[in-house]
Amino acid sequence: MGGWAIAVHGGAGVDPNLPMERQEQAKQLLTRCLNLGISALRSDLAAIDVVELVVRELETDPFFNSGRGSALTEKGTVEMEASIMDGPQRRCGAVSGLTTVKNPISLARLVMDKSPHSYLAFSGAEDFARQQGVELVENEYFITEENVGMLKLAKEANTILFDYRIPLGMESCSSGVESPLHMNGLPISVYAPETVGCVVVDNQGRCAAATSTGGLMNKMTGRIGDSPLIGAGTYAGDLCGVSCTGEGEAIIRGTLAREVAAVMEYKGLGLQEAVDFVIKERLDDGKAGLIAVSNKGEVACGFNCTGMFRGCATEDGFMEVGIWEQ
Repeated sequence: MGGWAIAVHGGAGVDPNLPMERQEQAKQLLTRCLNLGISALRSDLAAIDVVELVVRELETDPFFNSGRGSALTEKGTVEMEASIMDGPQRRCGAVSGLTTVKNPISLARLVMDKSPHSYLAFSGAEDFARQQGVELVENEYFITEENVGMLKLAKEANTILFDYRIPLGMESCSSGVESPLHMNGLPISVYAPETVGCVVVDNQGRCAAATSTGGLMNKMTGRIGDSPLIGAGTYAGDLCGVSCTGEGEAIIRGTLAREVAAVMEYKGLGLQEAVDFVIKERLDDGKAGLIAVSNKGEVACGFNCTGMFRGCATEDGFMEVGIWEQ
């Protein structure tokens, strides 16, 4: 075994004009979450417990698009989704359509541990949450003033916004603006998804992954993205753990997270080789990024867009937090 390793992300596709103050805020949050995970790993917490712990922290902070601070639907409400996977036996849990659950990732964990199923959604997931006694809040808890403003812009532009980062100069965007970016063949105004995720391998070589998101700004109610889909946004097995972020529809088509494990298993690629191959060969015209760890204690990331909020650390003392391509 190569010791423990951890990686965390706050989304891929960053506004290139993002103010330095916001960049520093993002880095501080990623660093705080990394340190939380490192402390837990040094205390011999299992990988599955560490990914849940770290993603809960990300869901509680409104900076990224998960939990409090989630993107708003076309109706101005929040519908959240999350998934978690434990590598050793490929156990998993996923939830979608949550409107009152304070920490979706923990409900996904309970689906894995306390139900006979792998995936619960909408009213069934909310009923299960009440049965399990998890903390519930009003939907307004998740809604931030910033996201209310972004939803207004999205409606004025008659488009979907990937989360809430609007490049400078596009505050007056309209449906007449020609966009070079597309989702499922349809033009979009802004590409800046900010799903959160964490992957961990502990000192026993056990891999785990967790992903959580509010989805797309101005999305149709009932839309489900890649984050709760095992094999698309999240995957963990004996060899690795993977969490993805970006254009959900492209990640779903490419079964991106599972592909990393598959090319390691069937092509014999190393972790970074596998990540690079999948980003290059499996996204077609989609834009996305991912973080990954291997059972050897390796950590890797990759993306094909302007940047990805990310941080990683290993037991040998390596630690890095970044946004842009190195």
